[in-house]
Amino acid sequence: MVSGSGLLAVMVILPFIGALVPGLMIRAGRDACAMFTAVPTILALVFLGVLAPEVMAGGTVSAKIEWLPALGLNANFFLDGLGLLFAGMILGMGLLITLYARFYLSGEDPMGQFYTYLLLFQGAMLGISVSDNILLLLVFWELTSLSSFLLIGYWKHLPEGRQGARMALTVTGAGGLAMIAGMLILGNIVGSYDLSVILQHGDEIRASEYYLPALILILLGAFTKSAQFPFHFWLPHAMAAPTPVSAYLHSAPMVKAGVFLMARMWPVLAGTDEWFYIVSTVGLITMGIGALIALFKDDLKALLAFSTVSHLGLLTMLLGLGTKLAAVVAVFHIINHLTFKAALFMSAGIVDHETHTRDIKRLGGLASLMPATALIAVVAALSMAGIPPLNGFMSKEMMLEEVAHTDWWGGKWPIIILATTGALFSVAYSFRFIGHTFFGPVRDDYPHHPHDPPTGMLLAPGFLAVLVVAIGLAPSLIAGPIVAAASTAVIGGGELPYYSLKLWHGVNPALFMSIVAVIGGAFLLWLHRPLDKAWIRAPRPEAKAMFDRVVARTVLGARWLVESTHNGAISRYLAIFVVATVLLGFAAFQGGGLPAQTREMLPVPPLVGVGFVLTMLATLATVFAHRNRFRTLILVSVVGLMVSAGFVYLSAPDLALTQISVDTVTVMLMLLALHFLPKYTPLESPLSMRIRDGVIAVIAGAAVAALAYSFLLTDVSSISDYHLANSYKGGGGTNVVNVILVDFRGYDTYGEIVVLGIAGLTLYALMEALLNGPASRRLRNWTFPPDRSRDRHPLMMVVATRVMMPIAALVGVYIFLRGHNMPGGGFVSGLVISIALLMQYMASGFAWTQERKRFEYHAMIGWGVIIAGLTGAGAWLAGAPFLTSAFGYFTIPPFEEFELATAMLFDLGVFLTVLGAVMLMLYSLSRMARYAGETVNLEPMDYDPSRRVDAAIEADKKDDA
Repeated sequence: MVSGSGLLAVMVILPFIGALVPGLMIRAGRDACAMFTAVPTILALVFLGVLAPEVMAGGTVSAKIEWLPALGLNANFFLDGLGLLFAGMILGMGLLITLYARFYLSGEDPMGQFYTYLLLFQGAMLGISVSDNILLLLVFWELTSLSSFLLIGYWKHLPEGRQGARMALTVTGAGGLAMIAGMLILGNIVGSYDLSVILQHGDEIRASEYYLPALILILLGAFTKSAQFPFHFWLPHAMAAPTPVSAYLHSAPMVKAGVFLMARMWPVLAGTDEWFYIVSTVGLITMGIGALIALFKDDLKALLAFSTVSHLGLLTMLLGLGTKLAAVVAVFHIINHLTFKAALFMSAGIVDHETHTRDIKRLGGLASLMPATALIAVVAALSMAGIPPLNGFMSKEMMLEEVAHTDWWGGKWPIIILATTGALFSVAYSFRFIGHTFFGPVRDDYPHHPHDPPTGMLLAPGFLAVLVVAIGLAPSLIAGPIVAAASTAVIGGGELPYYSLKLWHGVNPALFMSIVAVIGGAFLLWLHRPLDKAWIRAPRPEAKAMFDRVVARTVLGARWLVESTHNGAISRYLAIFVVATVLLGFAAFQGGGLPAQTREMLPVPPLVGVGFVLTMLATLATVFAHRNRFRTLILVSVVGLMVSAGFVYLSAPDLALTQISVDTVTVMLMLLALHFLPKYTPLESPLSMRIRDGVIAVIAGAAVAALAYSFLLTDVSSISDYHLANSYKGGGGTNVVNVILVDFRGYDTYGEIVVLGIAGLTLYALMEALLNGPASRRLRNWTFPPDRSRDRHPLMMVVATRVMMPIAALVGVYIFLRGHNMPGGGFVSGLVISIALLMQYMASGFAWTQERKRFEYHAMIGWGVIIAGLTGAGAWLAGAPFLTSAFGYFTIPPFEEFELATAMLFDLGVFLTVLGAVMLMLYSLSRMARYAGETVNLEPMDYDPSRRVDAAIEADKKDDA
């Protein structure tokens, strides 16, 4: 295995990067947009060509990028023969589709958007073909569903386009979910999620008791993606997309993703009766049904779509047979199907583009009016029918020969008859495509006078038609090497069985089966008119109608469930959540029970017992007095204070400091908020509901208490030992809690400050909407109680907060600087200074304090998040994971040696975000108060005693005068 991480990884990323370009380059014109869309595809093809010689020589190119190795989620890629084949198909067809779409799309179609979707889809499919990690493969798998949804629904103005996109996403997305479960089971069996490792444990997987569930779930994903019965119905409805999309989806990547998955997993899943009967049977049924329906479709693209379903069934059947030779034939037919099917779809698009119709009953005689198009289409259709000397003939003959030697459900004849019948229908619809579209008399009622399109639209299908003929005439020279390389990868390495890629294989059962198929197909075409009338009259299940009914009933069921559970009452949500949690916990307890107790309970000091009792009493009082909002807030603050005291007693000063700071800020902000709320909460819940909620709460609380009690009396291993051992040497700090927050779990902290900043900004936005919306009228009519204090900003409080402000700021700075080695840090420091500022606002009023503000709170939040993020990203420059701390010791005379750590910058970001969020919340609440008409003062006090004296002196002077 050769490492080519640079080229291979860049090759996968290129289409995603290129997807950013078309939306910009469309401003420079359609030619520039198409050209710049082709650039990343060409570059990826060049990279693939550089890597190809190693693969063709029997090697494998790999690229390994660790992401979350503990979870087995790594960005690992590997390129073998099968990956090379599919990557070449995806990129090569992508380049041809880019050229074709340039001339196909009209000036009204947003071309930049189309090419963006195309490159996203190309990148997702490329990722599937070279992924070496099944979890990464699943990510790309779902990306194909999403990007194909965008492509199929590209013509948003067409209802059938939107419905086709929804149907494709629903079916393939549901199958993808099943496949995720199957892949996880597979990884669990092997003990690795790396595909290259899984492929080496075929015997172990097949012997596992979980083999069958994994097989069924993975096949559900493959069958839905490759439109196998009974999931075949979504593919024809995807024909509402523009023809370039149809050609790309049906020829190379999307619908063959399921076939690729079956081929990729063939070494570990094939070789059992379950695989043989499930896969071969589904493939054979799909082959026959798709071909039969295609024969009676009048829409050219619908006919080709069901023919694709049939050929995908053929490929599935070959892989399901489980023999190495059948796998070789499947690989060969994948190549052949790519060439003739893409050429056919492009030809159908040209016919639609020039005649303004795809209805085969309104066509005919086009060979004399569109000779170039007719030549391309006839060559491709004859290959699809399996007529020599074209490439489709060889893979069809090899398929029939393999079928003729297969025992299926007790004998050879059933599969021989069914496969020959499917081939017969294939000949019939191919001949119909040729005869009813291009031959016959020229009509005088075409919707638009037909003629050959510009050369640019003919280049792509013409090139593919040349390949159809070239592979047919020289298969070993053109297709032989890649067939051998890909087939070797499919069978898991080792020696390939003997096979011969040539037109003539002698007189054998396949030849007779092929003759029967050709003659029978021609006979069916001759009888098509009466058969078509019988088909129209015959009752048959309509897959689309069945799908619509299933979706409608699912929606009704979901609506009933939502309306019965989500009624807007948070009490119901909490009840459901708590009950479900308790039940899950009970089920877990039943499965394993609790560990044996290894510790004795410590004696409880009297003071601690008193604190515990006070906490319980405050909690109970909160339950019974919760309708009085102010009283409830005081009781909650008592609970918070007692919890802080408990942290102090249990030697957790960091937690105590944080708890009491958060509690103080919360109570102060809630006091301001209570100003705009009624004093009492109305009684809304009936007694029965309150009893229900009480019972649930008691049971859940008792369960949590019992679980906590059990674990407190049990020795358990935890990650704490690792943190204690590595806090100083890994993070440069002796305060383990702070090092955890800014280093070991720094990403969690970063997410938390982002959420806190969003909360502050959201509150501001809500207030903005409130003050500018209909509710603003209620605020303007707000009446304040007449008995409020006239001295809301008394002298004593003003003086106390003036004295306290610099002291609090100094304490905040001290707590900030000591946090890495002693209790403190940016979070607590931000809260301490927030409390000091809150006190200033409360003591001297909002307007007076706001005039002295020097920093915008919005900017403070933004800078805090940016500083924290840049600090984390700086670790990448040193080749370390995000937010890995760097630290060192420095000496600056006359100071003693001191430590500097990058964690201080991260803590600065936390500090700014916390301070900005808290103050922005205060600002939002005060805006509402002022908007409601509450008076504001421009002086630090409502009544200044010195001014009273001055006023008295002035009055005396006036009296004397």
